[in-house]
Amino acid sequence: MQKLGLNQSLQQKLSPQQIQFIKLLQVPTAELENRIEEELETNPALEEGEEKEVQEDSNTDEELPEQTSSEEEVDIKDYLQDDDYSGYKMQGDGDDEEEREMPIPMATSLHELLMNQLDFLGLTEKEYVIGKQLVGSIETDGYIRRDLEAIVNDLAFSQGIETNAEEVEKILKRIQTFDPPGIAARDLQECLLLQLDRMDNGHNIDVAVAKKIITECFDEFTKKHYQKIQKKLETEDEEFVKDAIELIVKLNPKPGGGAAASMVKNQYIIPDFILTNNNGKLELALNSRNAPELRISRSYSEMFKAYDKSNKRDKKLKEAVTFVKQKLDAAKWFIDAIKQRQQTLLRTMRAIVDFQYDFFLEGDETKLKPMILKDIASMINMDISTVSRVASSKAVQTDFGIFPLKYFFSEGISTDSGEEVSSREVKQIIKDIIDSEDKNKPYSDDKLEKILNEKGYNIARRTVAKYREQLNIPVARLRKEI
Repeated sequence: MQKLGLNQSLQQKLSPQQIQFIKLLQVPTAELENRIEEELETNPALEEGEEKEVQEDSNTDEELPEQTSSEEEVDIKDYLQDDDYSGYKMQGDGDDEEEREMPIPMATSLHELLMNQLDFLGLTEKEYVIGKQLVGSIETDGYIRRDLEAIVNDLAFSQGIETNAEEVEKILKRIQTFDPPGIAARDLQECLLLQLDRMDNGHNIDVAVAKKIITECFDEFTKKHYQKIQKKLETEDEEFVKDAIELIVKLNPKPGGGAAASMVKNQYIIPDFILTNNNGKLELALNSRNAPELRISRSYSEMFKAYDKSNKRDKKLKEAVTFVKQKLDAAKWFIDAIKQRQQTLLRTMRAIVDFQYDFFLEGDETKLKPMILKDIASMINMDISTVSRVASSKAVQTDFGIFPLKYFFSEGISTDSGEEVSSREVKQIIKDIIDSEDKNKPYSDDKLEKILNEKGYNIARRTVAKYREQLNIPVARLRKEI
């Protein structure tokens, strides 16, 4: 579990209710249902109710109503027939709210990740059992160190499966095509070769030389006898060997990641917003999970009715009603918080859509404008910190895929005309230039800088290198092909 990051100085300035709202604002849709279930369990004054449509309120105030004191006289009218809140619900007591931990996305183990891939191989029943046995034999660092003959015996004794080493190795070869690259290798040499095979398109000279080094000069490589490798490969070109060695040392010698990294996060994202293009008009809506169907409990309202008709001097009854009132106060406050959360999310996302309207119409990355948190905060008259909390953990589903909101924020690059363009646009141009380059003579970062400058983009070589690395594009010499 990962704790939410509210620094102590900020907590001292904010009321407990404001802190609760800030934390609620950060919760992504994927975790909102779990959070609501927690509130339902801790506050009996909440129950399932009919869904009410939530409208965006452009005049939403950041202030939230304070919970009233339990010493005040109960006003039944505050809680009965309150249609404004019948479509929302949230939590009761918040005594330990500051100490609560925000859930993080669920994770899957390396074994589960491999089993999920095994399910897609279309194996026979017997082959699947063999594959399952092999996956179960993979250690936390990603290797299979158990001899195949021993695995054959394991299958015979534990599964009643008669097979041989050749059949087991055939299934092993298929498992070795799984992610992460290099998985299920029997030793380091095989692990490195498996990863190089993934890179081999038949034209990259560095990959070809690297494979030859691992295959024919592995002992010299492990001892760093590079001159012996050069001699064995019958070449006088040091750069020829050096480039291949650099490629090899970047490979992962432990594809399983070890025990500490045996948990791999799922990549499945539940969008918080749905954006659709209806004949050229962009329509924004919250994911239905963001609009929970909740209301104040009718039975608790009945308790107040009973109190109104009874002897208000009864001490025990008054204590019971005080407890009920505390639950209702907490429920009403969280109902307001949920309502404001939805309005804040919509206002923020609507501003992002308006700012990046051309991109959302066509999905063209070059149409993205430079945009920072301050731009959106100014548009909706909210604090930058509020916009940051919305953008840091939310995603939007569009006609072009699901994007995290952080995707739309980027720095700007100036052009000769004085305009500013998004760094994403520049990255896309760099990618297009490299995609169309002569692979026999790939462009260096200096050359890319000159090309971009000729196109009117004022960009330095170091910035070109940074963007290229962010695009996971190797340097020119590693892009060179035969």
